[in-house]
Amino acid sequence: MQIDFTYYNPTTIYFGKESLSNLKGELEHYGETVLLVYGKAAIKKNGIYDNVIAILKEAGKKAVELSGVMPNPTYSKMQEGCELVRKHDVGLILAVGGGSVIDCAKGISVSAYCDEDPFTKYWLQYQPVSNKTVPVASILTMVGTGSEMNGGSVITNEETKIKAGRVFPADVYPRFSILNPEYTYTVSQYQMVSGVFDTMSHLMEQYFTGTDSNTTDYLIEALLRSSIDNVRVALKNPEDYEARSNIMWNATLALNTITGLSKVQDWQVHMIEHQLGAYTDCAHGMGLAAISLPYYRYIMPGGIDKFARFAAEVWDIPAEGKSRETLAKEGIDALEAFCRECGIVLSLKELGATEDMLPKIAGSTFILGTGYKKLTAGEILDILKECF
Repeated sequence: MQIDFTYYNPTTIYFGKESLSNLKGELEHYGETVLLVYGKAAIKKNGIYDNVIAILKEAGKKAVELSGVMPNPTYSKMQEGCELVRKHDVGLILAVGGGSVIDCAKGISVSAYCDEDPFTKYWLQYQPVSNKTVPVASILTMVGTGSEMNGGSVITNEETKIKAGRVFPADVYPRFSILNPEYTYTVSQYQMVSGVFDTMSHLMEQYFTGTDSNTTDYLIEALLRSSIDNVRVALKNPEDYEARSNIMWNATLALNTITGLSKVQDWQVHMIEHQLGAYTDCAHGMGLAAISLPYYRYIMPGGIDKFARFAAEVWDIPAEGKSRETLAKEGIDALEAFCRECGIVLSLKELGATEDMLPKIAGSTFILGTGYKKLTAGEILDILKECF
């Protein structure tokens, strides 16, 4: 069943080994002061920081810095950035890092001039953005979230233990994003495979739904296959440029909204993982992997045909002589085997969860009800116990 849609994405992508050369020209369109947002020491060790600072100086820009953005960016860290924006009249927020850094930059963009509590207004109540925003751009160094080409921003309120995501309108999307696959070479294997599963999870959240869309489903299957094939290459040679390029572009396409067109989407795995992350601060992709397997086995009866198609089209499992139920089960078994092959963590305990956390995680999870089955908090708790 096709659902009517409107598609628009305002982000300019500069992709390739020379993509940073486009930064100076882009800076001409923004104000005098740039807020440089980044994580810890990685971009200083690999030389990206020095290159960016040199370009900012050459362009006549003043740089103020927000460093130390964590893998699950907190509300308090975001508010530090908001204060810098107001104090220095920032004209552009330039995020250099992975999805968490870019998410934080978008949060700063919408929150700096908000007169109310922005977390409540925007992340909990999903109110329209009614205040001035600041343009955002990104230089990507770790892939998986797709935040470089969408309006998503996931922020953790450390006081309330709520990790909430919000998709903001097009004016909060990065105006431009610079994607050089070589910048991902120094990312650890753990973080690389975590990012690949994050990409795959985005695709599966849009694939395992009650609405089929022929063209969109074919796109999703192709991106899943590409992610699987290329991470295997990158595990053998982390500096295989073609493999790292494909992994990077797959992640962008998986969540720049094109693979969700004409579909009702699930996203319940992400809602559960967000609360897992709020309590454990685990790597997002690893948390998604641990939750996905028991979740998909639980909801499989509501979408047998799609799970059987997943087995045949993504994993090349022969269908002949098998029931749809058997084929569907073999597809999830193949996903589990792939995770183990890549060293992806499948245990919540290994990710830092304790048994006493599980009821709190289940009880605070946003229940969407847009997938094959609307869960209760009790069912979420059962799923968490299954993957503990």
